[in-house]
Amino acid sequence: MRTYALRRLLAAGVVLFLVSILVFSMMRMLPGDALVTKLGETGRISPDRMEQLRDEIGLNDPLPVQYVKWIGDLFSGTMGDSLIYEGRTVRERIVNSLPVTVELGILGMLSALAIGIPLGTISAVSQDSLLDYFIRSVSLLGLSIPQFWLGLIVIIYGTLYLGYKPPREFISLTKDPIGNIGMMWIPSLILGFGLSASIMRMTRSTVLEAMHEDYARTARAKGLTEHVVVIRHVVRNALIPVITLVGNQAAFVFSGALILEILFGLPGMGRLTLEAITQRDYTQVQGCAIVAAAVVIGTNLLVDLSYGWIDPRVRYS
Repeated sequence: MRTYALRRLLAAGVVLFLVSILVFSMMRMLPGDALVTKLGETGRISPDRMEQLRDEIGLNDPLPVQYVKWIGDLFSGTMGDSLIYEGRTVRERIVNSLPVTVELGILGMLSALAIGIPLGTISAVSQDSLLDYFIRSVSLLGLSIPQFWLGLIVIIYGTLYLGYKPPREFISLTKDPIGNIGMMWIPSLILGFGLSASIMRMTRSTVLEAMHEDYARTARAKGLTEHVVVIRHVVRNALIPVITLVGNQAAFVFSGALILEILFGLPGMGRLTLEAITQRDYTQVQGCAIVAAAVVIGTNLLVDLSYGWIDPRVRYS
């Protein structure tokens, strides 16, 4: 198990290193200049002064030197200084924004599980009925409708016909839990609906397969009702692949949360990243991207390690 875990950790480290190179390179390919954004109108200072300022913040350094400095900042824990906001580190701004994204992601995943597992189970139990066809159609809608489009529809028509107003000011969970949930439940449901589609389909497939296993037939032969067989025996065994799917959906949770934060004005990683891209704040964008990559890679690593713990044969494959 130790060798298996070390191999997976090494692979995760290599992927994170390649992501850092890709993010760093892409930021340098973007048009625009962080210094120009910071100073506003470039005509107010001389070109010589502009070059001097670029030297001071390191924009004129060779790209390998800039990359090594950034990696050093990552290992130091500060993740570098923001190029736009003086005196503020990248880590400080991420720490202030990340809890909002994590909360939205957790609520979205809980919504997805609450929608996907029951509907997938009902669809399997009522196979080929009108209810089954309806639930399968709903899952196809969840897979087909982009979350940003659904969010826009909710905001536009909710505002016009239902009196819904997107929150203007974020309410912290620690200060007012009820107010926080009141402003987070709609984006959480939108995020959860998109994620629940895959869970519905996977649950339906695994429940259908488990219903024909020997242990299910044995339970029926003992006189147990179909309801008891499904709840106590079939669903519990069918959820193992679903849990694996949930772990692998971390990337979709994170990316969906970022988009919905921008739509609903939530001060999370999504809005922070968009603001940093607009301002050409290289270090901030790089920090946000590397944190997002680390979350996705770390979640997939935990899923891989759980395979080796659940099934010892995986460790030697």
